[in-house]
Amino acid sequence: MSTGYRISLARTLAFALLYAAAVYAGRRTAMVADSVSLVWPAAGVAVVWFCAHRDAPTRWLDTILLAVILGVGNWRTGAPADVSVVAGLVGVIQVWIFLWALRRWRPNLWGAGGTDTLRSPRDLWVLFAVTLVTCIGTHAVSLLGRGLVTGSFTIESSLMALARHVASILIIGTAGIYLGAGTARWQARPPLRRTSLWRTAEIAGIFTLSIAGHIGAFAYRHGLPLSFALLGLTVLVGTRLRTPWVLLHNAVVSAIAVQYTLRGTGPFAQADDVAQRAVIVQLFCILVALVGLALALGRDERTTLLTALAEEKTELDTQKNLLTAVIDSMADGLAVIASDGRITMRNPAVTELLGGRKSPDDRLADSGWYGLYRVDGTRFADDELAYLRALAGEDVRGVDMLVRNPGVPEGRVVRVTATTLPHADGTNSAVVLFHDVTAERRHRDELTNFAGVVAHDLLNPLAAVEGWTAAALDALDGVPDHPNLDQAHADLARLTRASARMRGLIDGLLAYTTAREATVAPSPVDLAEVVADITQARADAAVAAGKPEPRFTIAALPPVQADPVLVRQLVDNLVGNAIKYTAPGVVPQLVISADTSGGMVTVRIVDNGIGIPDGQHDAIFGNFHRAHTTGGYLGTGLGLAICKRIVERHGGDISAADDPGGGSCFMFSLPEATAAHPHLAPV
Repeated sequence: MSTGYRISLARTLAFALLYAAAVYAGRRTAMVADSVSLVWPAAGVAVVWFCAHRDAPTRWLDTILLAVILGVGNWRTGAPADVSVVAGLVGVIQVWIFLWALRRWRPNLWGAGGTDTLRSPRDLWVLFAVTLVTCIGTHAVSLLGRGLVTGSFTIESSLMALARHVASILIIGTAGIYLGAGTARWQARPPLRRTSLWRTAEIAGIFTLSIAGHIGAFAYRHGLPLSFALLGLTVLVGTRLRTPWVLLHNAVVSAIAVQYTLRGTGPFAQADDVAQRAVIVQLFCILVALVGLALALGRDERTTLLTALAEEKTELDTQKNLLTAVIDSMADGLAVIASDGRITMRNPAVTELLGGRKSPDDRLADSGWYGLYRVDGTRFADDELAYLRALAGEDVRGVDMLVRNPGVPEGRVVRVTATTLPHADGTNSAVVLFHDVTAERRHRDELTNFAGVVAHDLLNPLAAVEGWTAAALDALDGVPDHPNLDQAHADLARLTRASARMRGLIDGLLAYTTAREATVAPSPVDLAEVVADITQARADAAVAAGKPEPRFTIAALPPVQADPVLVRQLVDNLVGNAIKYTAPGVVPQLVISADTSGGMVTVRIVDNGIGIPDGQHDAIFGNFHRAHTTGGYLGTGLGLAICKRIVERHGGDISAADDPGGGSCFMFSLPEATAAHPHLAPV
């Protein structure tokens, strides 16, 4: 026999002895010769017994012992043998109905498969409903069984039994569930806090007052209706004492009511009818238990909720402080602006980036207050500010503005990103991020200027080289045949080609600096007309050079809102690349199409060229990157970098991919001409 089984068996025997004592005590409260008991504590003890042994290995023994003890107890105290057998069977049915209903409606409670105790009035009402369902069902079976063995259906006796069983399960069962759950969780409970002297005195005083009041009322022999006035004491106990004290109070008050009624004193003893007296006593006990527990559990639930709320508030405060510290430590500025212009949140970096200028009354001032300019030096209009566009529902991404005021007289370039933050009430706020790009732009400008100056300065000596080369070739035209004449012509041809490559590189540098720095002047552009003009020019150039004439398939192309000069440069570069990177002997074939989505026009240029090497689909847009360094494909590596810069300055994207049919597919997006695109408007 295992240790667990021995422990379970010992508990079974202990509960059996307790149950036998409860049966004997209940039978001792019989008030008349037909053995009508005033109370029946055995019902509550049986419920606690089977809740504690719900999964015990000795449940079969528990069932047998309960039926035997109840049947023998009834028989030994004067009940007929057949009625005692019915009583034993009904007792077993009662505990099984209770366990089934409790498991179904409150599986989290101790005894139903969980470990929770009674935590709220809702738990109490569910337990009360389980008790009513159990007792009504059980006593319907009891009434039927007694009728079959005795030939009579004593409804009055069954009603009295129903009342005392409900009272017993409610008073003893709730105490058992509470104590059982507390015992199961004892090791996990935090240490008990020491009760203050004042609180100890309050508990003792209230408990003593209530018990003394009940004893006085039930010991009084003049029949005054004092019992229901005692509910005020129950209310006091329920509102001021904890649930364990309320459970003890319920048991003591019920014992007082039963004992004094048996002695013939108290307000309930004045009822001449035994059945009425029994029912009234049980109703009083049920009422005391329900009122006291409802108040105590309601207070416990409120305390639990307040504790959880305090813990959540502490956690939220911790997270808030952490978030505030993170935002305040950011080098970038972050601000939240309400729809009425009120600044609801702003970190110190915002003030620093704006030159220490803080708006009065925490409301956003006009652009003149902060000294906000476009990067070309023109002042912003107030309705062009990024946060106003964000409040209108636009997303403003990466717009540069110049801040110049007494705090930053030399000027600072700040990149602004603004997004819309919707609220539940239908209003919007704007979340604005400020990033200092002054050093980045200065470095970029220096590099760009250097490249431009170098490219421009190289044109003069290059022009001299080209001029002297042409002069030398002209001079050789009249020279008689000489063994070194052919070598001279070959050397000068190589020099001419090298000069052409050098001029292409310089022109590329100049175009790149122009694409980066030229002011974008967006206007409606007929993309179809631009593409038709470029493709016709490319076809004519191929024919003039004696190369295969490219074939173009052009779909409908919607107009775009862009700078006409830069768009022409963009399309010409991409079409020229597609033609150039075609295998020898292959006729270039290009398919140009477009579609519109979200205010942007996406253009696709698909070719039948040699394609892009693996892993270089993003790298080809870098400065001076050449994907094909062999095969006679000349270039500077700046063409696609220029295309990328043009597209980005219009707020679009550009990418390259392999075409499933062979060749490459270049895609770029520009604002639709009919859309008020945020990237085209001033900051």
